[in-house]
Amino acid sequence: MTTTPSTRPPGTSAESDALRALYADWAHIIATTPDLTMRLFRSIFDEWHQPTREPEDVTYREETLGGVPGIWTLPAGADTSKVLLYTHGGGFAVGSAASHRKLAAHVAKALGVVAFVLDYRRAPEHPHPAQVEDGVAVFTALTDRGIAPADITTIGDSAGGNLAIAIPLALREQGLPLPGRVIAFSPWLDMENKGETLVTNAATDALITVPLLEGMIAGVLAGGTIDPTTPLANPLHADFTGFPPLYVNAGGAESLVDNATRVAEKAAAAGVDVTLSVVDGMQHVFPFLAGNAPEADTEIDAIAKWYR
Repeated sequence: MTTTPSTRPPGTSAESDALRALYADWAHIIATTPDLTMRLFRSIFDEWHQPTREPEDVTYREETLGGVPGIWTLPAGADTSKVLLYTHGGGFAVGSAASHRKLAAHVAKALGVVAFVLDYRRAPEHPHPAQVEDGVAVFTALTDRGIAPADITTIGDSAGGNLAIAIPLALREQGLPLPGRVIAFSPWLDMENKGETLVTNAATDALITVPLLEGMIAGVLAGGTIDPTTPLANPLHADFTGFPPLYVNAGGAESLVDNATRVAEKAAAAGVDVTLSVVDGMQHVFPFLAGNAPEADTEIDAIAKWYR
């Protein structure tokens, strides 16, 4: 069982405790339920929306784009010619458009655009590269509708942050136009589990553990039959030459923080315009606190300024 400090990290808001408490509860359930089925595992992670306040003046619409189902988030007055292609987190195996629609809507509203949250195929039933293929299919469907590639932003969190980065890499491999921007919240990139903060932040991360990641890796990499250094699965091994402007963030308390810092360093070394934000004391994908905690709202405001 993953434990968290009994007191709030210095300098963090009381409201930020909601995400840490949710993660600690999940960690307890996972640790004490050895026969946890995939169906129940997915049901647990569909609670991810709970720390997020429902944004005002946003409607939702379900649609299938490029053969991939998902949910549109449509803020009132948004520019419908600019789209966030949002890939949800959850180790490629859990999470859904439903669990992430509120977070995507907060970001879309702040940026003045619309978002489409994918329900991409999940592992282990569909290992890599199914998730990347679904993202490329949606991107292509958007451009076929007349959305300019430069007006599409790939965005995601955790494993979805991996996909937000991998989708442009896959588009480049296919000789297709790239999105105008990329946003990655707490991206999980390291399929080799080599990150130093897996050890140094083990006591402060309320959810992420090496065994949890190992199980997710086994699922998406088909039980080890796919090389964990494959660039579209592990963008830490990718060539970032010509990559779009990248905004990447992480919580300072999470075990995956060095996934964010390493990809930022690698992209910057390739000449990419990179903005890195690490917020002290925050948990994995802390923007989930949107509308309820100042740290999340401040971060989303900063992304809006960066976007504009």
